Amino acid sequence: MTPFPAGLSSTWAPVALSRQLKAKPLARQVGGVPIVLFRGAGGAVAALEDRCPHRNYPLSDGKLRDGTLMCPYHGWRFDGAGACVEAPGAGEGAALDRLGARTLAVAERHGAIFVKLEAGDGPPPTLELPPLVGDPDHDHFWWTRDPWRGRALDALENILDPFHTNFIHDGLIRVSRARQPVRQTLTFREDGFEVAYDQDDPDRGWMSRLLEGERQRSVGRYIPPITFQGRWEGPKGLTLCATAFFVPETEERYRAFGCWTTPKGRAPAWLKRQAILAFVRPVSEQDRVALDRQHATITAFGGPRFKSGPTDRVTVPLTRLYQGERLEPGVDGPHVIWL
Repeated sequence: MTPFPAGLSSTWAPVALSRQLKAKPLARQVGGVPIVLFRGAGGAVAALEDRCPHRNYPLSDGKLRDGTLMCPYHGWRFDGAGACVEAPGAGEGAALDRLGARTLAVAERHGAIFVKLEAGDGPPPTLELPPLVGDPDHDHFWWTRDPWRGRALDALENILDPFHTNFIHDGLIRVSRARQPVRQTLTFREDGFEVAYDQDDPDRGWMSRLLEGERQRSVGRYIPPITFQGRWEGPKGLTLCATAFFVPETEERYRAFGCWTTPKGRAPAWLKRQAILAFVRPVSEQDRVALDRQHATITAFGGPRFKSGPTDRVTVPLTRLYQGERLEPGVDGPHVIWL
């Protein structure tokens, strides 16, 4: 199995939040490719491969000057389009056209910066985001953390798996000693799938009770290769939506970005943000520790050796899509499970 998901190079991947890109260049990595971000002329975001074409020094170690990025090794400067605009010592009239740095497609939307590994030459490709992200009828906020150790595939399976919540998040999301019946239905498309959970009683964990109220339905959707979207609904419709991107930086490290979406009008946006973060921080830390421990064990034994049980209905379709395969459209369920 390849270390990175199929189609990663042609996927828009978030690499930073807008507020993280300030007066210095910012180093990032996607699929093993080092990237440097900076704001060029007029404040527009630029993305280059993080290597000076002269002697391959990391451009992220450089400085910004007049809307250009200067390499600290020999002082070559590059604009937002990757063109070399100065090579100190060459004298006036020196030919610089062939000395440009490789650009990447980049877009800044709704408070996040997205990069596509394909070259940034020519017309900019269209950035299509998952449903609700940036929708003006909803409140949104982004959240990210430092990279986590492990495989993005395992992080995706973790967030699609409801059964670990009774244990890893006992008391916060669900309660291990107070399970309840839930109807699980999987719907497959050629290029993705979703899992719906219908229930008659609300979840008993503090996070679910305080943020969602009377949950009746939740839907987890996998959008290959790196995106999950979860939607939670009560008697009056959508209460909460979480869109998570798990961006592989290296074979053993990924960076997670989350966009949280709520309907407008129920409470001030700042208050909802604080309430959501009060639970997201401990829940994400519990997941980080669990995934780190899992990855350490996988590494110690030379690779994953999973035995899937009767509740692991998303493992096979997730893995197939992650590897670039297609699914047979159809519906599986409903199955009565206990959560």
